Amino acid sequence: MENSTKVVRDYYDEIVEQEWGRIDNRPEFLLTCRMLDRYIKSGDKVLDIGGGPGRYSLYLADKGCGVTLFDLSEENTKFATNQATQQGLSLKAIAGDAREVDKLIDEQFDYILLMGPLYHLLEESDRVKAMEAALKLLKPGGVIFASFINLFAGIVFGMKYVPEQIDPTLPSEAEYLNSVVTRKSYAGDAFTKAFFIEQSEILPFMEKFPLEKLHLFGQEGILSPCESNIMSQPQEVIDLWLDYCEKIWEYEEFLSWSEHLMYVGRKM
Repeated sequence: MENSTKVVRDYYDEIVEQEWGRIDNRPEFLLTCRMLDRYIKSGDKVLDIGGGPGRYSLYLADKGCGVTLFDLSEENTKFATNQATQQGLSLKAIAGDAREVDKLIDEQFDYILLMGPLYHLLEESDRVKAMEAALKLLKPGGVIFASFINLFAGIVFGMKYVPEQIDPTLPSEAEYLNSVVTRKSYAGDAFTKAFFIEQSEILPFMEKFPLEKLHLFGQEGILSPCESNIMSQPQEVIDLWLDYCEKIWEYEEFLSWSEHLMYVGRKM
């Protein structure tokens, strides 16, 4: 696992600006912010674990929240700090492993975002460690926003961008493609070392922790397969689609349309 951690760290150290731009003005970011806005208000203390170069951290800092960004990549934390300075925002940024966040931070938070580590910790025992470490820092009654990469995300991405890459004779593709057919989570090589969860496994995993489920929703809603077409429309059309997504983003039958799924839970 430690070698896997280094692979992931090195990957994100090298693509900081690419990752910064990846979700800019895209459904994943816009819809997720709508969910965050339902709960998080100015003055709240927020810990963003695995927040990358800081898109969500800076969004919340701009709302007036006290935000701490914690990320595996030191280059990401440096970038986020520079962005905060340029935007005149207050942000604390710390580099470290999500499984040990409770050893590096000694504070209690109103809200915690865990929107990266569960993508890249390949073993369930490590994902449990990351969840337990995060929950130690969450106040009783506080809310955690935990994201997963949906198992079907690789299919959606392939259909959109690289349809020619579907080839079950390639060992690198066969294991993932078979995981979708057999409805089993996949952990291994992808864009880097990554974990893609079968959506039916999310709630049983989250039931291991002292949480009251508030939501399980698709962070892109139903827009991911047709994202480019939707986001090239006039703003009023885009807004109508985002509004519609918000009405149906928790429907179980539409969760596979999203590349990222978010569980929202209150600490009991």
